Amino acid sequence: MRLIVVLVLVSAIVCMADDWTSFRGPARDGTSAESSRFEDGAWPPGEPVWTAQVGEGGSTPIVIAGRVYTLGRHDGRDFFECRDLATGGLVWAQSYSAPEYGRFHAGDEGQYRGPSATPEFDPQTRLVYTLSIDGDLNCWDLAQEGAFVWTVNLYEAFGAGQRPDVTGGARDYGYTCAPLVLGDALIVEAGSPQGTLIALDKRTGERLWASQCTDEAGHTGSMVPLTVEGVPCVAVLTLRGLLVTRVDEGHEGETLATFPWATQCANSIAGPAVSGDSVILTSGLSQSRTARVRLSLAGAEAAWVTRSIYSRVGTPIISDGRVYLPWQKLRCLDWETGEQLWEGGRFGDDASMILTADDRLIVLGAKTLALCETAERSPGAYTELARREGVGSAQLWPHVVLADGRILCRDRAGNLACFVLE
Repeated sequence: MRLIVVLVLVSAIVCMADDWTSFRGPARDGTSAESSRFEDGAWPPGEPVWTAQVGEGGSTPIVIAGRVYTLGRHDGRDFFECRDLATGGLVWAQSYSAPEYGRFHAGDEGQYRGPSATPEFDPQTRLVYTLSIDGDLNCWDLAQEGAFVWTVNLYEAFGAGQRPDVTGGARDYGYTCAPLVLGDALIVEAGSPQGTLIALDKRTGERLWASQCTDEAGHTGSMVPLTVEGVPCVAVLTLRGLLVTRVDEGHEGETLATFPWATQCANSIAGPAVSGDSVILTSGLSQSRTARVRLSLAGAEAAWVTRSIYSRVGTPIISDGRVYLPWQKLRCLDWETGEQLWEGGRFGDDASMILTADDRLIVLGAKTLALCETAERSPGAYTELARREGVGSAQLWPHVVLADGRILCRDRAGNLACFVLE
């Protein structure tokens, strides 16, 4: 793999509390420790303090110690870039040759090209892991200006093939799921005959273990860590359904539970959301429903299923006994029953959201950035506090990011805008 390095500035890498280090934040649950700053008069945000072109793709930016890291494609290459959060200035960039689609791509090509998976940061080693749409898993050292460390191609190393037609037509969008660091392991959704999940040594890329399950990979943005009756696990939505895999010592890769959830045209895009012993699943098309799946060491069962209320793209957020779904409208469900409590707003197909520390929701979708009250503040009705139109020029598949009082919005064409809440 040939690399290009553009060095502008060197900085120490120190992980801070307001960093955004993974897909949907440090806990992968869409929640932030920061306030919305609504009471400070920060809404609606003004013009972006800076903009940048970072290349095509659905990969979400991450933020570490005042730096923004993006993965995007242009000129036949994927670029992993580091920018200053305050100014948008380029600090350094790495690149490698990459196709616009995965090698087995099928269907909907007009809706995506370039890398879809979000980078993953490991604060222990100061390494970042990126995954291209064609399966190039790369490790970079932030302490050395993004120096290349190791690479593994998931197709070539583990033998994954084209995703089959599970119902309604074959779709294959390449690799979309962000890698996950757990202890000394880096877990990836390979979707291969060797295992749906493959764990690698995070320092060397050597294989550690593979899951018993060999389902093909799904098309969501993330797997999620969780604990079931004291047993550490990882939940992921494969092409065929929910998979909960054990990661505890001596049982790595063993299947704890599965739950069927195959969606027409392989379009289960919204990932699993976790709270306690339960996982929220939601999809449109042939599913067109939301379910709370309760887990135990004995397996999985549906606690409730709410039909015709769902999110097709945005992963839910769970908070204070409610479930929030961002698709077309913002919807709020009761955690215990699945009953819809309220709905409202206009957010299109490409909506994502963040729960702030002051119980508000930052929602991005349909070229709109809005601030809404949660049901904790507004239990009886949807309440929108502010909105800003004209964000992005293409679908907002990358998720909204909040870090250090700044909101980052990227569209799939690679237009990145930074808004300051002040």
